[in-house]
Amino acid sequence: MTLRREAFLDQVKDRGEYGTAAEAERAARVVLALLGAHVVGEVRAQLAARLPEGFALILLNPLHSAEPLSPERFVRATAAWIDGATEQTAAWDVSAVLSTVADSVGDDLLGQIMLQLPAGYDLLFGRPQPT
Repeated sequence: MTLRREAFLDQVKDRGEYGTAAEAERAARVVLALLGAHVVGEVRAQLAARLPEGFALILLNPLHSAEPLSPERFVRATAAWIDGATEQTAAWDVSAVLSTVADSVGDDLLGQIMLQLPAGYDLLFGRPQPT
């Protein structure tokens, strides 16, 4: 089921403890654009179908990545795209957005997404896996 834009942003705003919806939207746009560069094919299409339309389009038209980014580099890339962000604030942004995504897609699709990502993304999605 697709979340409404407002509901999605409200969840990101709450988890990120942002003061405004605009801050939550900025984080969501950057994180989803970077995520879209790492998730491909039918999995990306299924993920996009579960996101509000504007965010789905961002995911489907991603920033380009020459290689899969480790979780640490994903956070650093997020920091580079958000004015004034540090790695610590970017980690917060990534977690707020990706944990909202995880709740939106369900365990089956999240498992398929994880198969396309380097090890360690489970923590960014707020779903640590047993080692």
